[in-house]
Amino acid sequence: MSDNKKEQVVVKSVLHQRNKHRDRYDFKQLIAACPELEKYLKSNIHSDQTIDFANPKAVKWLNYALLKTYYAIQNWTIPTGYLCPPIPSRADYLHYIADLLATSNYGKTPVGNTVKCMDIGVGASCIYPIIGNKEYNWSFIGSDIDPVALQSANKIIENNSFLVKNIELRLQENPNDIFHGIMNRSEPIDFTICNPPFHASQEDALQSTLKKISSLTKKKATEPVQNFGGQSNELWCNGGELRFIRDMIRQSKQFSTNCFWYTTLVSKQSHLAAIHDAITSAGAFQAKTINMGQGNKVSRIVAWSFLNSAQQKKWRDTRWNALK
Repeated sequence: MSDNKKEQVVVKSVLHQRNKHRDRYDFKQLIAACPELEKYLKSNIHSDQTIDFANPKAVKWLNYALLKTYYAIQNWTIPTGYLCPPIPSRADYLHYIADLLATSNYGKTPVGNTVKCMDIGVGASCIYPIIGNKEYNWSFIGSDIDPVALQSANKIIENNSFLVKNIELRLQENPNDIFHGIMNRSEPIDFTICNPPFHASQEDALQSTLKKISSLTKKKATEPVQNFGGQSNELWCNGGELRFIRDMIRQSKQFSTNCFWYTTLVSKQSHLAAIHDAITSAGAFQAKTINMGQGNKVSRIVAWSFLNSAQQKKWRDTRWNALK
């Protein structure tokens, strides 16, 4: 009976149905792709194999193994201290975006490299462009205010030839601008994505890290070791998530007909009312909240569009359905 029990597949039902990471991690398969991961394996209280998620090196090697196994990535790495994002939740965002595009396109998800996404804050890991290109063959523009992050992302692209023609990186020279200087008015963008800084200060970010490490290790943490890493601009900004998203909404109005769907992750549900008020004030034609869940965490996507019904139809017919 115990052998049969081990063979049963445990599905993380809260993840999107197309997410490749709904099942438990197959460490035998992951180690075959990335032998370095084996030294970080341990058993949990149920005698199942896992890794120490409080160890930044273990998390980094797990990410590399996942990218190599499921997304054909080679020679992936990031600078020490930079954000090493959890891949299952990043994949979920993109799968829900694919559904959003489908609801705007007669039920069919637009695919192919003429479908263009702008990733605001692409980061050193280049995670969203990697997953989006592999899963849907979308092309990406990745922006960031950090030259070191862009250098790292560019190295990943150069080391994986199938990404070279599908991902373009752009440095945002003014940290107060989100779209200006990055988005060209003559360049149609099918959707934007963003994982905004969640915290309002460095102190808030450190306290959140200590709380997370304490939860993972089951003992009080006193050293703010960031298991998923993160530079200051990746983790916090003045005013935190709410101010950043409000700024994004306000600035997106300047490019109202450039993009079909503007989207962002929203960590705190308590921010939703203020965010939707900002969308209404900006004069958006349509707005949606898409709920997601990953493990014990609940998150959501907020999406808005300035295109009216006639403009949306023209976009569908001239861009997405002209691809056939």
